Amino acid sequence: MYMPAADHFARSYNARFPELRTTRLFGFNLVRATRSEMADLLVEAAANHQRLKVNFLNAHCVNLAAGDEAYRTILNGSDLLLPDGSGISLAARMAHQPLGENLNGTDLFPELCARAARNGIPIYLLGGRPGIAEATAQAMQERYPGLVVAGARDGYFTPAQTGEVLAGINATGARMVFVGMGVPLQEKWIAAHADTLDAPVVLGVGGLFDYYSGRIPRAPQLFRTIGCEWAWRLMMEPRRLAQRYLVGNFTFMARALVLASSNLGGGWNASSAKRGLDLVLCLLVLAFVLPLMLVIAAAIALESRGGVFFRQVRIGENGRPFVMWKFRSMVTGAHAMRAGMGALNERDSICFKARRDPRITRVGAFIRRTSIDELPQLFNVLRGEMALVGPRPALPEEVARYEGDAWKRLGGRPGLTCIWQTAGRAEIPFEEQVRMDIDYLGRSSMAFDMALLTRTIPAVLRARGAY
Repeated sequence: MYMPAADHFARSYNARFPELRTTRLFGFNLVRATRSEMADLLVEAAANHQRLKVNFLNAHCVNLAAGDEAYRTILNGSDLLLPDGSGISLAARMAHQPLGENLNGTDLFPELCARAARNGIPIYLLGGRPGIAEATAQAMQERYPGLVVAGARDGYFTPAQTGEVLAGINATGARMVFVGMGVPLQEKWIAAHADTLDAPVVLGVGGLFDYYSGRIPRAPQLFRTIGCEWAWRLMMEPRRLAQRYLVGNFTFMARALVLASSNLGGGWNASSAKRGLDLVLCLLVLAFVLPLMLVIAAAIALESRGGVFFRQVRIGENGRPFVMWKFRSMVTGAHAMRAGMGALNERDSICFKARRDPRITRVGAFIRRTSIDELPQLFNVLRGEMALVGPRPALPEEVARYEGDAWKRLGGRPGLTCIWQTAGRAEIPFEEQVRMDIDYLGRSSMAFDMALLTRTIPAVLRARGAY
């Protein structure tokens, strides 16, 4: 979809953005662009005195806007409303709507600082606890020499002091003002006072000053890559964010399912419902197992050198390859060692399994026996590469040797668990695994999935065939 006002602005403002498109989700028009394009556009707007009120929309914002008409009106009145976070990306995919890059403020901020430094655009930081904005200013000036931070102050001021704050910002000559007061306070403050500011570009950036000041460590790159930075934030501030994420995520997913159903119309089918169930259950499980995952990651790192996670190319639905995540349970370089271990194989000619595999570490033996090593695949489920229930994803070299009906195993999204995983795992012959997988694909349903998920719990506790 297009938002005429935004498209007109893009065409008249800069030939580099002749068609600034938007996608409509949850009643909002979200900009579709790359992070680099948006950073260029905003800094050039500041240089050319083009006035812009810029806000961000994430899952939490959607939930708040549903019950706050004034906030919803302000978001819809933004000159640019940018998609923020994995929740919005998931909702767009579920509704089969196109969306550009994740334009969250935390990732956009350093790109804006870099361009502001190159173009001599002074910025102002407003918000956060006392000292946090100042610490952020110092950190960004050290990272980007030449960056002019015209001023910085905390967000702890009374309504009576607002005029003084506005006058102070104007006196600095700042061209871009970053307002970090949290939603919806910052958006309401910007809507009320942006026209009083001399700075042409004003952005509501939430709590990013906490990260760049060093007060709160940002999520490791893995969490960001797989779209689960929210989980890290929950672990860092559980008391403050429990309601927002533990309850809010499920509320948002319910809204996303309704949106997908409405957008797809007749296309809302059993596959869409299965995906929705996967997302809701996956978020629920992650909320409870994240502390355990951190403990396991630490144990792996302490026992042996190498990465905590093991990434491996597997074959997914209709033969599409993807990168599957697991906790590392073997020594580094284990796959290269397999060539000389043929005599240890206790399975058939297609798959390799050995009860006393010398490559497995002590921690690895425990997490394999308890299936904890599979937990990172929850992130594959969130990304849509896997489902909670479906045929287990095979290695490319295994698929290359498929014969007969074995190819039919690739007719559905691979899963964390399946029929034979609940009936004996590695003790089930490969030919029987194939038969069970094809049987599942032929009668898959939400009720059947729930039954298999329920049977998976005692199967994991019994650990039959887990090695």
